[in-house]
Amino acid sequence: MAIRGIRSGVTTLPKRLDSLTSLRFFAAFAVFTHHFTGFGGKTGLGRSPLIYPYSMIGGHGVTFFFVLSGFLMMWVFKPKEHPGVFYWRRVGRIWPAHLVALVLGIYAYYIAAHLKINWPSLIASAFLVQTWSPNVTPTLPGNEVTWTLSVELLFYALFPLLGRIAVRLRTRWLAAATAVGLAGMWAVDWFATAHYSPAHAGWVMRHPAVYLPQFMLGMTMALAIKRGWRLPLRPVVPIALLAAYVYCYYQGRARLSAPTVAQLDYTVRPIVAILSALVILAFVQREVRGLRGLLNTKPLVLLGLWSYCFYLLHHSITRIAIYQWGRMPDNNGVLFTLLGFGVVVNVMAWALFTFVEEPAEKWWRKRTPKRWLNRGEKPAVTIPAPRRPETESIPG
Repeated sequence: MAIRGIRSGVTTLPKRLDSLTSLRFFAAFAVFTHHFTGFGGKTGLGRSPLIYPYSMIGGHGVTFFFVLSGFLMMWVFKPKEHPGVFYWRRVGRIWPAHLVALVLGIYAYYIAAHLKINWPSLIASAFLVQTWSPNVTPTLPGNEVTWTLSVELLFYALFPLLGRIAVRLRTRWLAAATAVGLAGMWAVDWFATAHYSPAHAGWVMRHPAVYLPQFMLGMTMALAIKRGWRLPLRPVVPIALLAAYVYCYYQGRARLSAPTVAQLDYTVRPIVAILSALVILAFVQREVRGLRGLLNTKPLVLLGLWSYCFYLLHHSITRIAIYQWGRMPDNNGVLFTLLGFGVVVNVMAWALFTFVEEPAEKWWRKRTPKRWLNRGEKPAVTIPAPRRPETESIPG
């Protein structure tokens, strides 16, 4: 079955997409909610029956970040820009806030937990290469949530090459390669679970290479839109699909046989990636048409700007709270505590963004080597598609 893409004329496209910035906050808050309510048993700070176990899907908010990274990198891609400029700016964007948050992470995950520091593993986390080895101690060393930055790092390393390859390929071939990659994620998860120990299988499913198809999905979506491809889709549709999927997924896990549940688990990453891409597509198409909505309002855009710092800090804060006060009773009153902690973490995220991330990035960007900038090109946000019919089939 194929979905018929509607080609429109390639026009000047907005470089700034405020709705996507706002969506970053909701993805980060989903991850926060997942860590707050825990994985089951006596994990997490407290559990509300009103949202648990559905809140556990929030851990896959990182999938949204991976798809979004691929989309945004491709959206502003400049084929003639020196790769060094891209790498330089990524360093200034990622590391300053990461290193400051790591200090809090060391206190939360080592000092407060009375856990001995494994220095090679901690140093690996500081350089964001911790997911490349199955022998790090503990499983998620340093600031635990930064395993996702280790995944992002591989994509950043490959992107200047991947971007140059992608702009030379037809959209249908990019879509086909992405579909194969997402199917590969399902196959790798199945194989690892069946043949390896739970610890080793968990490492395989955190390996950066496994997540490349999700970045590719974002890249493909960005190129398709820039080439004029459109899909009639209101934002409410993919959001409703995501909500329905989350409900059915956890209802299925509670009612179906173990082999069927295992297959549900193997497919969750690719499915959430596709739904994330549809959410991104729906909101970007609104902005391309010049429409604005709630996600374009300043408060939500600011929350989105702070979301990286929010993500870096949130788990350390809840972990320290558990050590200080213990778990809360599992009832719906926990929701008020969750919202309160969300406010506290947002205030800390604002401070980290205002006094570290933003000024450090500006300082670093001004020091980009001039020999790399000489190869720069005029900003462009459209890439002409290879010659093809006015409509195009995208595998669905």
